[in-house]
Amino acid sequence: MPVDSRISGSVADATTFRSLVTLCKISYKRHGMTRSAEHIDKPEPRGQVIAAVLAIGAIYLALPSNLVVGPIWLLPTVIVVLLVPTVVSHRVGKYSLNRTLGMLINAITTVALIASVILLVRALPGHRESPLQLLRSGGLLWLTNVIVFALWYWRLDGGGPTLRRKQKRFGSTSFLFPQMQIPHDERAEFACAHWRPRFIDYLFVAFTQSSTFGPTDAPLLARWAKILAMIQILVSLVIVILLISRAVGVL
Repeated sequence: MPVDSRISGSVADATTFRSLVTLCKISYKRHGMTRSAEHIDKPEPRGQVIAAVLAIGAIYLALPSNLVVGPIWLLPTVIVVLLVPTVVSHRVGKYSLNRTLGMLINAITTVALIASVILLVRALPGHRESPLQLLRSGGLLWLTNVIVFALWYWRLDGGGPTLRRKQKRFGSTSFLFPQMQIPHDERAEFACAHWRPRFIDYLFVAFTQSSTFGPTDAPLLARWAKILAMIQILVSLVIVILLISRAVGVL
């Protein structure tokens, strides 16, 4: 075969190869953009939030009656009665009503939590509960504290979950999550180019704050978040101090 013909064939093969590579890159980018768009436009599932609210009611059914304001069934009943229209209003697109009812549930559970902690403080010097019962009650209230404030963070950050989805903003406006600290050109590598926090992220923030008495991997940016975090940490600190004091026999 002549040399010129072989050279022409090699050039043609190289050109074809480059064309195939270019087509693959374009296809990959389009596919990646489609997947990213589907991910960011997909509504956040509310199942975790509903389970968390119901968990608060279940916890209060397990608390001793002397640590609950009113009948022991009152708070769980109120939660269920308010939760049903909250879910329905979201399904039918009544987002303003959904937000109002959600805030009302959060406010009621917060007041109930603080009231139970106060009753725990008052009951401790009288030794009305055995050490095991006290540990159980303190643990349940500590867990309630985590869930209640996780619901607040989820409900308030960026104007709420509905507004966050409509605006399609990256990350959060009130918390500096680790994904937000990744350089823009490296986010695709960590699959977080269009990342937005969900309830489990706020639950983790609340859990770590109650455990360490301060923010850990997600520093607080908004003033309202700092105020709520101070209240949450104070409640957690009171519960832990009471348990330790009883354990060493101070109270």
